[in-house]
Amino acid sequence: MNGLSDIRTVKNILSRHGFTFSKSLGQNFLIDPSVCPKMAELSGAAEGAGVIEIGPGIGVLTNELCALARKVVAIELDRRLIPVLSETLSEHNNLKIVPGDVLKIDLKKLIEDEFGGTDVAVCANLPYYITSPVIMKLLEDRLPVSSITVMVQKEAAQRICADVGTRSSGAITVSVNYFAKPKLLFNVSAGSFMPAPKVDSAVIRLDVLKEPPVKVNDEKMLFTVVKAAFSQRRKTLANSLSSALSINKSEVNQILLKSDIPLNARAEQLKLQNFADLANIIKNQNNINTN
Repeated sequence: MNGLSDIRTVKNILSRHGFTFSKSLGQNFLIDPSVCPKMAELSGAAEGAGVIEIGPGIGVLTNELCALARKVVAIELDRRLIPVLSETLSEHNNLKIVPGDVLKIDLKKLIEDEFGGTDVAVCANLPYYITSPVIMKLLEDRLPVSSITVMVQKEAAQRICADVGTRSSGAITVSVNYFAKPKLLFNVSAGSFMPAPKVDSAVIRLDVLKEPPVKVNDEKMLFTVVKAAFSQRRKTLANSLSSALSINKSEVNQILLKSDIPLNARAEQLKLQNFADLANIIKNQNNINTN
C-alpha cells in the first residue's frame, strides 16, 4: 500500500481499526519515507533470501523488505495490529504474519519451517525497553541467520558498536562482540516516527560470526563475569568482581595477576580475550552458580 509514510493516511487507517498507541509496548511507527528503503537494502534482504522482521508496526519497513526478499515472516506482539497489517500489506504474497512474543517464540523451529535452507536475515525496529533482551536472545540462540539489522535508541547503538576496551564500551558491547561484528549504519531523527520519541535512534547491523573470536570453557560463566565486571562502573574491576561474585578481594587480585590484568584496571579497559581468561580461571577455581 502506498502512502504509509503519510501521517494523515496512517491516522485514518489506525482510526478505522480503532487502534491507539500503547506506551507500555513502546510503540513508535516509522513514517520517514527515506529510512525504510535504506534500512531494508542494508539488512541483507535480497532476491532468494528470507527475512524475519520483529515488530512490523503498520508495515512500512515490511513493505520494503517484501519488495527485496523471497519471503518475509513478520512477528507482531500486538494482536490489534494484525488486521491493520492485513490491510496495509495485502498486495504481498511473500509475507507471513506471525502473532506472538519474539522472546517466547521458538525461532529455530520457525526458521526451519518457513525458510528451509534459505539464507535468512533479521530486521527490526525494536522498542527501546527490549533492545538488549531481544538482541541477546537472537545471538545466544545461535540462529541460522547471517545478520541482524535493528533500529535502536542512538545511545544504545553507540554502546553496542563501541570498541571493546574503550570508555564507551559496556557489558552489551562485550557480549555482542562474542557472537557478532557490530556496525553503526546510520542515524534516524526522532521526527521520523509517529508519535515522535524523546530521543534519536540509529540503525545497526550485527554480522553473525561462525565461531566466537575467543575460546571459553563455559559461556554462561563468561557472561556472568562480564555482567559482574560492569555492575559498578565507578569501581575498579577487582572491587566489582569481588562484590558481584562474592569472591574474597585477595583471591580476585590473584586471579587478575594470573590473567595479566593490572590490579587497578576497570572493566571498560579489558579486551574480549581478557574477559575470556578471567572466566576460564574463575570457572576452574570457584564454584559459582551461573543459572
